[in-house]
Amino acid sequence: MSATRINRINEEFRKELSDIIRNMKDPRIPLMTSVVTVNVTPDLRYAKIYISVLGNETEQKNAITALKNSAGYVRRELGMRMKMRYTPEPVFELDHSIEHGARITELLKSTQGE
Repeated sequence: MSATRINRINEEFRKELSDIIRNMKDPRIPLMTSVVTVNVTPDLRYAKIYISVLGNETEQKNAITALKNSAGYVRRELGMRMKMRYTPEPVFELDHSIEHGARITELLKSTQGE
């Protein structure tokens, strides 16, 4: 499968997953939860989904646990929204890149203020 098609599928999955997660009613998923990136395997069987959660460590773990528990619901919703032969199995991973970027920004601001 071409890299261009996989990239389009990744981006479309990211958009749809963001909408699905935003509309979920689970109280363990905070409002500041975002889908950073999605990597779908070339055979379209699995989708590794990187999630960023703004909050402390327990909130992050609870959000990932809630998303892993609702993987069947997420897969069904994706299948209804995206017209594909196979709907990939979602695999959720916690991503710390946004927190890391915020920390670097803080460090840069503190060095400029001196």
